[in-house]
Amino acid sequence: MIPVIALVGRPNVGKSTLFNRLTKSHDALVANYPGLTRDRKYGEGEFLGRRYLLIDTGGITGEEEGIDSAMAAQSMQAIEEADAVMLVVDSRDGLTPVDRRLAEYLRQKGRQVYLVANKIDGINPDVAMADFFELGISDIYPTTATHGRGVRQLMEAVLAPFPEVPEPEAEDEAAHGIKIAVIGRPNVGKSTLVNRLLGEERVIVFDLPGTTRDSIYIDYEREGKSYTLIDTAGIRRRKNVSMVVEKFSIVKTLQAIDDANVVVLLVDAQEGLVDQDLHLMGTAIEAGRALVLAVNKWDGLDADNKSRIKSELQRRLRFVDFADIHFISALHGTGVGHLYESIEKAYASATDKLGTNRLTRILQDAVTEHQPPMVRGRRIKLRYAHAGGKNPPVIVIHGNQTDEVPSHYTRYLEKVFRKVLELHGTPVKIEYRSSDNPYAGKKNKLTVRQMAKKRRLMKHVKKK
Repeated sequence: MIPVIALVGRPNVGKSTLFNRLTKSHDALVANYPGLTRDRKYGEGEFLGRRYLLIDTGGITGEEEGIDSAMAAQSMQAIEEADAVMLVVDSRDGLTPVDRRLAEYLRQKGRQVYLVANKIDGINPDVAMADFFELGISDIYPTTATHGRGVRQLMEAVLAPFPEVPEPEAEDEAAHGIKIAVIGRPNVGKSTLVNRLLGEERVIVFDLPGTTRDSIYIDYEREGKSYTLIDTAGIRRRKNVSMVVEKFSIVKTLQAIDDANVVVLLVDAQEGLVDQDLHLMGTAIEAGRALVLAVNKWDGLDADNKSRIKSELQRRLRFVDFADIHFISALHGTGVGHLYESIEKAYASATDKLGTNRLTRILQDAVTEHQPPMVRGRRIKLRYAHAGGKNPPVIVIHGNQTDEVPSHYTRYLEKVFRKVLELHGTPVKIEYRSSDNPYAGKKNKLTVRQMAKKRRLMKHVKKK
């Protein structure tokens, strides 16, 4: 097993910046805003061929209330999981009572602790670190996470006690499991659903919109199958987004949609389907992701409201008739287990291998049933089709005048392919390629020769 290293410390001391530096990524949100990281985030890093797993945590003050107490509990859980702990402090602030309490807590837990004196740039390291020696931690490393100063010495010391772990053999994408992104507006129950799917309190759940600010990737197994669940920040309408932090969160959510194989869109049954739900749905479809719809808080409605919402969904979701709809209660678990059936089915459809012969036969049958329109007196010709990609399935159609194919005929072909191929839960993307005309350009040359010959004949006639 590769070593697990947890980053802990007060808010805004630079833990997420150090996390990004050590994982060579921008996975953790970084901004000059205390308490930005709330859930614990995992990332894999490598240093001189040595692999390790890093856990970024929320800031701890010891005076947490409400949601902050849940955030602190996540940090404590990360300490329990870790083989080593980096206690990050701010060199400019000096030693604080919170730093003392954290150091004492880690000493009681018996963890190997490395004190990271961050933000050392511009000040004398010896003077800055003098205060921290009273914590009794012998391993103190001055760093500047933003520029990478001191990081090499830190990682050499942290990884030294652990044996080297060889690189894993290359695996195909399926071996890593299905990536499932749970998206929706704020406070619709996304984190509650994630915890229900996992069977544990893995992410913070609190009755406050915007609790999740970052996209949390969680690897797990269920019934022998591998999955990655992505809990995302809720996305509000653009005009309602004011905080810079929330704008960052929206970007991370959009990246999670793009990174996922299947998107589960969560809708609040008590509020009904709103325009923002449709906008999120359109974003997922535009990204080409397989889609499953989950209507949450269903058990809190009476029969009349349930009937009304079902009618509304049927009327407004005709453009996504390929997606399965589930009526669930994330809090009590009602109907949640059935989501996996639709997720598996949607993923299988989105990644199915499609043969050229079969696609061409479907295309020819569709054209026979309903021919393409005429353009400038000529019929559009669609000759054959082949697969051009997966997740979403891309079908490339070759023919003549394909640039002139109207959108309604493309939608007709999408429905035919989806129906015949039995593709559930995934959009189908059609691309066109126009065949080169072997006689293009030759006709004009022939006309020129004919005109020259005609002129010679006319001169000959005049002479006679």
